[in-house]
Amino acid sequence: MSTTDADLFAGRVVEFDADEQFRRRWSPRAMSGKALSLHELQRIFEAARWAPSCFNSQPWRFIYAINGSPHWSALLGLLMDMNQAWAQHAGALVAVVSRKTFEHNGQPAPTHSFDAGSAWMSMALQAQHMGLVSHAMWGFHQEQAPEVLGLSEDYAVQAMVAIGYPGNKAELPEKYQEREMPSPRKPLAEIVFEGKLG
Repeated sequence: MSTTDADLFAGRVVEFDADEQFRRRWSPRAMSGKALSLHELQRIFEAARWAPSCFNSQPWRFIYAINGSPHWSALLGLLMDMNQAWAQHAGALVAVVSRKTFEHNGQPAPTHSFDAGSAWMSMALQAQHMGLVSHAMWGFHQEQAPEVLGLSEDYAVQAMVAIGYPGNKAELPEKYQEREMPSPRKPLAEIVFEGKLG
């Protein structure tokens, strides 16, 4: 680990041994603007498709646009201005969508959001493994998303994700530069309880 990396992650102190990939995962906004290749995206989606899901229903769907492609402006346009300001430099944008009903019987799938979240984490870790950065956002125009993405009522957009090559934080809008660092986490004692919520 370089001195720069050590400084970057100094505020993230572990309490117990877990694989280092989890401590090092964070959500940068600084990206270079270089477009991702389709092959790079396919590797990320391959990791996501192996995530666990209720009844193996695999409710996640991913709708993407590569920077500079014909679909780029539509997906970028879904983001709120505050996110467009930095996400315009992503290499790709991905809408993480989940199917709200089971395909085999049309009944409500109560864990569709939970399952899509597990697929997103797989995407984030695979992107990190490839030397890329990823940042999920809720700051997008939800009311416009179904039409732009071609969704029926069976689907819900869970998040928009920017993926790209690391960039220079000095090129971010000023209000984001100070926040461009890995955030700490609550201690285990605040989030883990035996038997009942303490």
